[in-house]
Amino acid sequence: MSFVVRYSASARDDLTRLYDHLLDRATTVEDLDLAEQALSAITGAVQSLRHSPFVYRKAGDDPFLRELLIPFGQSGYVALFEIEDASVVTILAVRHQLEDDYH
Repeated sequence: MSFVVRYSASARDDLTRLYDHLLDRATTVEDLDLAEQALSAITGAVQSLRHSPFVYRKAGDDPFLRELLIPFGQSGYVALFEIEDASVVTILAVRHQLEDDYH
């Protein structure tokens, strides 16, 4: 069984915010590449939800609301997602692991 993975509007905004944050901090060409690598790491990890979304940790009492930890560098990112039904997973939000909560 394969799930369709989609992004909510707020999750797309989060990706833009995280990408822009890395670009704003960039001082070298390598730093610019880091923003691309981070975005690639996030989108690549999210694709794993197509096959096994139930293996990731629960985010509260709702068994269909879960979090995907995405390693990157010395920390990483966290994607909050909801298993909508037997065929759809929706990414609700994405944050850096050092952020306190989702935006």
